[in-house]
Amino acid sequence: MTVFLGQPGSTAPAAACDCRRCPWYSGEDAEPGVTIAPLCSGCNSDCSYCGCARADLPGPARQSACGACPIRCGSRVDIRAWMSDVGGTLEFDDIELAGTLPAGLPAFIPQIDGSRQDQVDAALHWPAYAVGLRRVFSLASHEIFPRWRTGETAAEVLGLPPSTLTVFSGYGEDPLVEMFWTVRDRERLIERIATLRFDLVLAPNFSVYGNWPRAEHLLNMRRSLLIAAEFADAGVSAVPNLYWYRLEDLKRYVDWLGTAAPPAVAINLQTVRESGNWDTWTLPGLHWLAENLPTQLPVVLTGLSRRDRIATAVELFGERLVLVSQNPAQYALHGAVMTEEGRRDLHARTADAFAQSVRYMASLLPHSTVPGGAR
Repeated sequence: MTVFLGQPGSTAPAAACDCRRCPWYSGEDAEPGVTIAPLCSGCNSDCSYCGCARADLPGPARQSACGACPIRCGSRVDIRAWMSDVGGTLEFDDIELAGTLPAGLPAFIPQIDGSRQDQVDAALHWPAYAVGLRRVFSLASHEIFPRWRTGETAAEVLGLPPSTLTVFSGYGEDPLVEMFWTVRDRERLIERIATLRFDLVLAPNFSVYGNWPRAEHLLNMRRSLLIAAEFADAGVSAVPNLYWYRLEDLKRYVDWLGTAAPPAVAINLQTVRESGNWDTWTLPGLHWLAENLPTQLPVVLTGLSRRDRIATAVELFGERLVLVSQNPAQYALHGAVMTEEGRRDLHARTADAFAQSVRYMASLLPHSTVPGGAR
């Protein structure tokens, strides 16, 4: 059942994280008649915002306090506006998304900054490159940068051969991604990006941090799927990002994938640097997904660079794994390369260093075909 705000009986997460009165609470102690979709098992015990003092402020003061807070919870004065913005529900079953990956997509895709790419590619001739959100969309102007408004395709803007595949990696720091969502005319912005004819779009992802309330988690998981569907509606092949915090979140994704048919699913791991997060959040989730995702569904992982973690990803997902990384480009800026022994500072030419690191990372994927036969 989906209840839309602006109608009698409209719903929002319960104020003060009162689970018993929350429309999405699945616990047995829920008040009778309140739950409309039991998709959440309760409050996040690690939340740093639960019991927020702002919730007890008088009207005007609370309005000001909530307006300065980046976190969505049931106590916000504008929570119903946010619920309306995502369609009045936190479920997934109304989101339609389908598509296929472009033919010839390599197992490893280097992410680039978009400058001098014709020179860099001359030493490599790689079949696909990715470009990040901050290279295309401006936080200052809320528009795509002028270089992308010339009427050319993404490959032409980058100075690449027409046969080279281009990937829009819609990931970035939280303020940039939030601005992409809240920009005045998001539909027009997405349509403009679609005209660039990227061969694949990794749709922007909205964060799920461990110290946030469950309302924020649930809103952001839905937004990540919604914005992928918006890109697909604009005519591009779009891949949704999966973030989770609990097993129930992963189960909801898999249930949704039983009816949706995206070209792939993606997981952005660029911020998972510490071993603690990898061991307690990432790795258990990846193991569960490897066992429960549709067996032929490709999985795009962004941000892995350590050899041992890449080996784990290969073990879990095999030939359906696609890896995107900006490390070769970052190393190359300093004349350094990636090797089995780690970083080596060779003071090499940027193009040569980049090519060597890309070939090395591709060699870590047994199913990867490296142009020129180099491994």
